[in-house]
Amino acid sequence: MPRLRHHPRTLRAVSAALLTALAALAALLTATAPAQADTTVCEEFGSTVIQGRYVVQNNRWGTSAPQCVTATDNGFRLTRADGSVPTNGAPKSYPSVFNGCHYTNCSPGTALPARISGISSAPSSISYGYVDNAVYNASYDIWLDPTPRTDGVNRTEIMIWLNRVGPIQPIGSQVGTATVAGRTWQVWSGGNGTNDVLSFVAPSAISSWSFDVMDFVRATVARGLAGSDWYLTSIQAGFEPWQNGAGLAVNSFSSSVNTGGSGDPGTPAACTVSYATNVWPGGFTANVTVTNNGSAPVDGWQLAFTLPSGQSLVNAWNASVSPSSGAVTATAPAGNSRIAAGGSQTFGFQGSYSGTFAQPSAFRLNGTACRTA
Repeated sequence: MPRLRHHPRTLRAVSAALLTALAALAALLTATAPAQADTTVCEEFGSTVIQGRYVVQNNRWGTSAPQCVTATDNGFRLTRADGSVPTNGAPKSYPSVFNGCHYTNCSPGTALPARISGISSAPSSISYGYVDNAVYNASYDIWLDPTPRTDGVNRTEIMIWLNRVGPIQPIGSQVGTATVAGRTWQVWSGGNGTNDVLSFVAPSAISSWSFDVMDFVRATVARGLAGSDWYLTSIQAGFEPWQNGAGLAVNSFSSSVNTGGSGDPGTPAACTVSYATNVWPGGFTANVTVTNNGSAPVDGWQLAFTLPSGQSLVNAWNASVSPSSGAVTATAPAGNSRIAAGGSQTFGFQGSYSGTFAQPSAFRLNGTACRTA
């Protein structure tokens, strides 16, 4: 009996028809299948992961009113933010995205905590979406601690307010202005009873920005609110709403931490401060000599210390000293900002006082604790 044979062109025609039918079926299934949904989190402290490396958190800690965040591919949006709290107190929450560790919740593959002196840079970028019918700030929340802790509250909190809407202000009081990362900021300093807070407030809204987080960390170290031997534990970006807030969004966020090099190569291994005073009833002068005992020069030196209660600055020479009382920072004058290895710089100031005169008990040169002579 002869065998049946298929003509090659017949087989090609059947194969082409079958492939066309399969392609049509796949297109139909794709068109009718639901798209991949964003993840919505409404639990008080619920969280989810985006980009495989950052954590989005609802972080509703200051109110019992419902709040929900919806995580997107590159950020999140605040999809529900009921209720309000008084604008002269704490906000309702801090919905945010972070790199690092927050109350034992650590982002996947994070390099944090990391010692400040070992971080060469920490580039970050943000794109915000704002609304008008709410009272809120848009801010980075950067945490520093003497230990590499991954739980609880750290010793010092840096806040970078890129926008504020409504009658709200940072913790503490304004202590001056500063140029950091190429921008001018209002600087506020205070404490919330648990940790120190240093806030940098933009004079006008910033919708998107790329910068180095370490610029703000080093500015904080220079003010004596952290040490270069401390740890950076978390970099967070989000919103603090007081009233409403639905529709606020972080459209995109990125954060990385580059370690393996000194982020502050001018920091000395040791330093000594001599504080010589001439005191009379109600007034005094102080001549301060700062000696670099390390093996490397210190560039852009700043000496942080705290004037005892009742003392106030009148004027200074060979350095600028601000603010006029409390925790102050002496900053090198232009053209004389280096302390050579084994070298020293001297500056002075005149002040007033009430009560019993006393001298500062601690000094930090570019974040490093100095011994007193």
